[in-house]
Amino acid sequence: MKLLRTNSEISTLFAGQLCRKTTQCAITITIAFALVFSFSTPALADVRKNDIVMGQSMSDRGLKATFCPSVESNYVYLVDEDGTVYFERSADTPVQIASVTKIMTAIIAREHASTDTEIVVSSNAATVGESSAGLRTGDVLSLDDALKGLMVPSGNDAAIAIAECVGKTIYEQAKSAGETLKDASGNDIQGDDNNTYLAAFVSTMNAKAQELGCTDSVFENPHGLDNHQFAGNLHSTAKDVSKIAMYAMQDEYFRSIVDLPEATLKVKRGGADVDVIVKSTDELLGRYDGACGIKTGNTPLAGPCFAGACERNGKMLYAILLDSTSEQQRFDDAVTLYDWVYDNYVMYDLAHSDVKVQMSTDNTTREVPVVAEVSLKAWVDKTVPATFANPDAVVEVFAPLGNISQTFEFNDITGSVRAGDVIGRATFYQRNEVIDEIDIVACENVDAPSIFESIGIWWDKFTRILSGQPDCAESVIINECELLIDKS
Repeated sequence: MKLLRTNSEISTLFAGQLCRKTTQCAITITIAFALVFSFSTPALADVRKNDIVMGQSMSDRGLKATFCPSVESNYVYLVDEDGTVYFERSADTPVQIASVTKIMTAIIAREHASTDTEIVVSSNAATVGESSAGLRTGDVLSLDDALKGLMVPSGNDAAIAIAECVGKTIYEQAKSAGETLKDASGNDIQGDDNNTYLAAFVSTMNAKAQELGCTDSVFENPHGLDNHQFAGNLHSTAKDVSKIAMYAMQDEYFRSIVDLPEATLKVKRGGADVDVIVKSTDELLGRYDGACGIKTGNTPLAGPCFAGACERNGKMLYAILLDSTSEQQRFDDAVTLYDWVYDNYVMYDLAHSDVKVQMSTDNTTREVPVVAEVSLKAWVDKTVPATFANPDAVVEVFAPLGNISQTFEFNDITGSVRAGDVIGRATFYQRNEVIDEIDIVACENVDAPSIFESIGIWWDKFTRILSGQPDCAESVIINECELLIDKS
């Protein structure tokens, strides 16, 4: 077998055998940053040389700024549900995450209490301030409704109420088991009041973060406020937040809540049933195709934040954006990232050749592209045109990852060959990773030399070997890999 790799010499090698037109580009990659909803459309915002695209910095990868997502958030992590990381910006830097904290609050509540658990709103919960679900001291509601109040309008009141009530269960279970819970500072949690239960809940949040593989996350409260009485060491990273968000979204119940544009909370207030209507802080819900949550956040220290999820064409993306330049920009950045991935997945034709022949197999004749001329070893100067076993084969590729390359491996053909016979194999690569393999087949029937022809050929080959000439025709690759990215 002989291994050939396409390079700039191929056209020269084949020029004397075949005249062909200049190959036209089969794929045009357009990087679209357009928003699909009516509010502000970002212009080219911010592309930084140290932004990491698919594990390599933009500058090292040699990508132009126009091929990279332009976002203004300072800490960014874009990953799909399979763990493929598309984009990073300072993703391991510890920063405040504001109400994005509430994702972990919901996780702990779901894992330690049933949705019909009774939640009683304390004065501490009702008066916490900032974003609210509109709860009042003495209100009673189910955990189901409290979680809606937590995640839909980002209720700090719901966060405290959940943490106190579920935290009591956590604390009492640990106490019964002879276990001692510790707060974020490492101190033993002791007591028998709401502050104790709140601390037990937060302790469980931190334990869960470690369990999920978070490397630099500390929770000190269930809501994410970080100033005045809540100032402290609470922080996380964009990468850690992605782990927490992806874990939470495995829960269909959680997914159903964060996908709600609004919700009605059933509350018992002063002995009467009251409906409290809350609206989502996620402006992408219902306005961007595939958007399905999950949590916003904003404090003066954290800046506008968003942990978003989007599912389209069977692909779920998680965009973590921390410390953006405005509440609107965090959503614009999320859309830019989503579009950048979805628009850059393209179907790439493996066969790129202007040379065509008629190929007849199984009583069917069709025109096929000639991807190579393969040497027939039994002859001195004959080749057989070859195509792919499936001339229409395509492979889905992510364009910014890099251009496609190919290698062809041909069999030694020493006898007759028939149209459709496998005579080699082509392998396609992107970023040195195999993305597809396909058989190479003969396009025509070519008989082996007759006995009398073989005698003359044997003599011809003998004299060629003596004179240092090749004793058979060279195999030639015609197929070209069309550019996905033109770096010139």
